[in-house]
Amino acid sequence: MSLGGALHQEPGQPGRTEAGGGEATSEAVGDEATLARHAQTDCGAIDLLGQALARENMARAWKRVKANEGSAGVDGRTVLDTGEHLKTAWPGIRAGLLDGSCRPEPVRRVGIPKPGGGTRELGIPTVVDRLIQQALLQVMQPLIDPTFSEHSHGFRPGRSAHGAVLEAQQYMQAGYRTVVDVDLEKFFDRVNHDILMDRLAKRIADKRVLRLIRRYLQAGILAHGVHSERFEGTPQGGPLSPLLGNVLLDEVDRELERRGHRFVRYADDCNVYVRSPKAGERVLQALRGCYARLRLLVNESKTAVAQVWGRKFLGYCFWAYKDEAKRAVATQALDKLRERIRQLTRRTRGRSLEQIAEDLRGYVPGWKAYFRLAQTPKVMRELDEWLRHRLRAVQLTQWKRGTTVFRELRRLGASVDLAARIAGNARRWWRNSRMGLNMLLPIAYFDRLGVPRFS
Repeated sequence: MSLGGALHQEPGQPGRTEAGGGEATSEAVGDEATLARHAQTDCGAIDLLGQALARENMARAWKRVKANEGSAGVDGRTVLDTGEHLKTAWPGIRAGLLDGSCRPEPVRRVGIPKPGGGTRELGIPTVVDRLIQQALLQVMQPLIDPTFSEHSHGFRPGRSAHGAVLEAQQYMQAGYRTVVDVDLEKFFDRVNHDILMDRLAKRIADKRVLRLIRRYLQAGILAHGVHSERFEGTPQGGPLSPLLGNVLLDEVDRELERRGHRFVRYADDCNVYVRSPKAGERVLQALRGCYARLRLLVNESKTAVAQVWGRKFLGYCFWAYKDEAKRAVATQALDKLRERIRQLTRRTRGRSLEQIAEDLRGYVPGWKAYFRLAQTPKVMRELDEWLRHRLRAVQLTQWKRGTTVFRELRRLGASVDLAARIAGNARRWWRNSRMGLNMLLPIAYFDRLGVPRFS
């Protein structure tokens, strides 16, 4: 029996609804506009759990979980192992979800280094729990997302960090050049379960779904072999966490809108744009009160009221050019990029230029796509020059001996004098990579290797 067959529901089984029935395809749960309209008129009439467990929705959720891959949870089962497990176990899991007896497994806690230092704690659910959460997300998001503020951009369909950056730039262009840059202290670890569930219950009425989500919030944590209970927080790593975070923080968004402020929020990063530092201090004081009502803490060491120029937001910063606000890559993001490029082009890695080019193709295009809004072509050209400089130095290193350097340079068309001068200083990799080698290994050479460009 295939996994698709294991997730199949026969007509007449509990939880089967028209919206989640056989007329839908595996690529869609149903008409999102219809779902949103029902949510606004008669939310209680929608059997969300039944829709979540419908065959087409589960198939789509499994496809997403497989695509995301990810680590195993506390049960040790990988995505592949879980696929085999579900072929026989899914009917019992589904029955437990419908009758309320199903209990989520604890999450596996892992720490990953943060770019600015420190560690970010992630909670990795089992693949089965990730599948169920993804299925819930797919039916809840079309209902809840339309109720969010238009100034919220994080983890929402059709929205991205780029939209947040562009909106922030518009406020600066309009003259709002003082920013209230708010950082929340360990937001996902401090979410109050009772407050979150109260806000969520105002948006959906299926009590079985609410009960299941609370159980996911209260699922324990396994770290270093020790199991502990959790009384607050929604662990980063589960598909539902971003949506739940938006549900909680939308209350702050609405208060800012009510006061007529110009702001942008991406997940727990919120920037409010005002005309003066004095106005910014007033806004910050009001925000402290809003967050306190949600039992959230402002990280005072990272929160500031400051001029917009040079402030980092989602990896970007802004600079003034003829009284216009221009977008640029933040210094911290450039430093991180350079460090990664140094790792990939380290002369002691023992990889050929062709292999290094392949490694770069796995990193640079994604970085370039994210920072494509940067209005700094000179910086991108300098990055290209610096990368090619490093690759030329790698090539010299791989030739090693002076006789090999001389022979290979002559093969590339160097004069006897130039080849002899470079070979005579064969150990000065960085200096020699500029000494005429840029003509022998030109841009076209690296283009043929498939080295990606920044500009």
